[in-house]
Amino acid sequence: MSNPQIELGTVFKGSPSGRAVKAEGGVRELRPHEVVIDIAYSGLCGTDLHFRKKDMVLGHEGVGIISQVGAQVTNVKVGDRVGWGYNHDSCGYCDPCLDGWDIFCPEKKMYGMADLDIGGFGDRAVINSLFVHKIPDALSLRDAAPLQCGGITVFAALVNAKVSAQSRVGILGIGGLGHLAIQYAAKMGCEVVVFSSTNSKKEQALELGATEFVATKENPKLEGVKPLDVLLVTASFQPDWNLYFKAMRPEGVIVPLTVSFEEMKHPYADIVAKQLNVHGSVVGRRLTHRQMLEFSARHKVVPIVEELPMTEEGLNEAMERLDRGDVRYRFVLKSQRTDAA
Repeated sequence: MSNPQIELGTVFKGSPSGRAVKAEGGVRELRPHEVVIDIAYSGLCGTDLHFRKKDMVLGHEGVGIISQVGAQVTNVKVGDRVGWGYNHDSCGYCDPCLDGWDIFCPEKKMYGMADLDIGGFGDRAVINSLFVHKIPDALSLRDAAPLQCGGITVFAALVNAKVSAQSRVGILGIGGLGHLAIQYAAKMGCEVVVFSSTNSKKEQALELGATEFVATKENPKLEGVKPLDVLLVTASFQPDWNLYFKAMRPEGVIVPLTVSFEEMKHPYADIVAKQLNVHGSVVGRRLTHRQMLEFSARHKVVPIVEELPMTEEGLNEAMERLDRGDVRYRFVLKSQRTDAA
């Protein structure tokens, strides 16, 4: 018996001009281990801007309702509210996969690298059922969308850095990642120190859970700031590493999350003398993703979002504004399908 053929409906793709264009998604086979997700919302992530000139369906923060399941699917069912992350498949049998680290699988299928006909900005997605994540009832689909990449990125960074309620955590930058990192670290019981260039976001940072706020233009040498155990760098640029390395406690952990293709030049002596750890952290593995969603629902961690319609006009406005930093703090695009949740 042949596998069902799924009409993907409307999708929004990159183009040589860098503008998102509306297109027909065509047909995709529903294999026995896959599910069809009718997309309700998709968050816009800075990474999407890197692919906007590529001939592919954009978006990797999609959430929606399962409308069909393959013949062998047992972990989810029609009607479940789910989302998927940056990595949506792997081989399942290599050493990283068997160790729970599918994001390091040599055959992983990550956004922008595989299945270019599938993305969050469209009517439907066909995804391996083992790589979709149920959305807890306490989270709205709209709020859950940015958590599929932005949320898991900072949550995994904190988990991988092994923070505890006794940790003093610095968050550099209050943007799409930073405003979520503040909430997660605060809800984990950490002492949270936020670094931003000016005081313009101080009140909001404190409302989100920060215990201290440092305006770096007013205090460029970080005078009076007690040493940090962990520092998450979520700003849109690389900071003065000499300054922040000196702000770390011995054996402190620095996690660069800023997407930068420039060289990282840092003080060698401080790493040696303080036994510092510079810890890379890509998107989280599936177990951490599930834990992030459960933690978010239990502790009421929600992104601050601006909603726009999932149309050519809406998506291009969001991309243009995100590119110039004109958003507090995440864009979410709502499907315009008449049956969307």
